[in-house]
Amino acid sequence: MNRYLDLFVTFARVGVMTFGGGYAMLPILEREVVENKGYATSEELMDYYAVGQCTPGVIAVNTATFVGQKLAGVPGGIVATLGVVFPSVIIISVIAGILTNFADLAVVKNAFAGIRVCVCVLVFNAVVKLWKGAVKDKGALALFVLVFALSLFLHVTPVVYVVLTAIAGIILTNLGVRKS
Repeated sequence: MNRYLDLFVTFARVGVMTFGGGYAMLPILEREVVENKGYATSEELMDYYAVGQCTPGVIAVNTATFVGQKLAGVPGGIVATLGVVFPSVIIISVIAGILTNFADLAVVKNAFAGIRVCVCVLVFNAVVKLWKGAVKDKGALALFVLVFALSLFLHVTPVVYVVLTAIAGIILTNLGVRKS
């Protein structure tokens, strides 16, 4: 039972600190799941995160489910998922009850403007960490540049990019262009 409680508390800590959505929570997930608990390696977390983006639902919830399932099967996935959403449900319920009365105040609007700036920094930090873990050779750099350029001009679901780059990664590794 302690393993389930530990999973719940770990992901509740992630959930309570997750401001700004999935990308902003990556550094927090890395700290809690990889560095503090050792539940997964950085590479595994990146894989869970990538798959979590391609599957229906919220990235944080999907990632928590994958990690929990890896550690303690289906019950672990459920407990980790409940842990990551529990703080949000409580916080959003309280804020929704209060915010509707104060949303038009200048101080509230200014606070949200400041929060948006902070979220941009958190997302940028997540991108830097992802870059360091993912772009390790010329093949990966070429894939990055190609997908980045295509995503600027084409409005295609990210699932297409993930599937195509997975296939490209397999091909480039088999051709010896990428390290496995």
